[in-house]
Amino acid sequence: MTTAIQPAVPSLTLNNDITLPQIGFGTWQIKDDDDAADAVRSALDIGYRLIDTAMIYGNEAGVGAAVRYHEVPRDEIFVTTKLWNDSHDYDAALKAFDASLNRLGLEYLDMYLIHWPVPSQDKFRQAWRALERLYEEKRVRAIGVCNFKPHHLESLLQTANIVPAINQIELHPHLQQHATREFCAKYGIQVESYSPLMRASRLLAADLQNIADKHGKTPAQITLRWHIQNGLLPIPKSANDGRQRENLNIFDFALDDDDMAAINVMDQERIIVGDPDSPDFG
Repeated sequence: MTTAIQPAVPSLTLNNDITLPQIGFGTWQIKDDDDAADAVRSALDIGYRLIDTAMIYGNEAGVGAAVRYHEVPRDEIFVTTKLWNDSHDYDAALKAFDASLNRLGLEYLDMYLIHWPVPSQDKFRQAWRALERLYEEKRVRAIGVCNFKPHHLESLLQTANIVPAINQIELHPHLQQHATREFCAKYGIQVESYSPLMRASRLLAADLQNIADKHGKTPAQITLRWHIQNGLLPIPKSANDGRQRENLNIFDFALDDDDMAAINVMDQERIIVGDPDSPDFG
């Protein structure tokens, strides 16, 4: 049975006045289309309304099928996908968008992101011009980037006509990305957190467990609540419907100043996924 998005889930307003819920459902590493479709259907049933995928995830068809055939109206679901590194040329980016839209089976996208800056190619400004065209043609409601550090954003803004609406970056208590968050705040760019739970690698730490015990919540819920209270937009991923519910059930409590301070000191600048300046992503 489908449930409407929880009334207590706050909304964020992007710099182009588009609104979206402050928590989403990620699909990274759900590679099979059938598995992706099942996971997204479950997420929509539970109340998620922001669904994140990417061409490189290999599951756009499954994600799109779940969105198309679910009883939640399309205009209530915020769908994001991403441009991969081999398509930063202007024409290639336009073709890649068309291919993603066809795989998804949708008439439009809510958000299209450049997945990595790939500074070794130095073509992300070309890709951005293509995204600006797609936005101007109203084929996508908002455009943004992923994994952009301040110096990548500075370079992009030198020639951009449109400021990115979102910068989706790896962000969690052990990688708090203060410099990037400060830069994005200056330009009105919403920060979206992927791997917000550190891939569960540190959720058993005693300091998180102590805060969880205090609130009668799990360490994952404490971590996601930390994102919310920092004005971030986390997109946790789980194919398990129980974990999906747990991750969404974070709007009936608040962390106090001591809780926030205890998590803030956990920062280790610990990258799990990869450095955007690394040649491995070029």
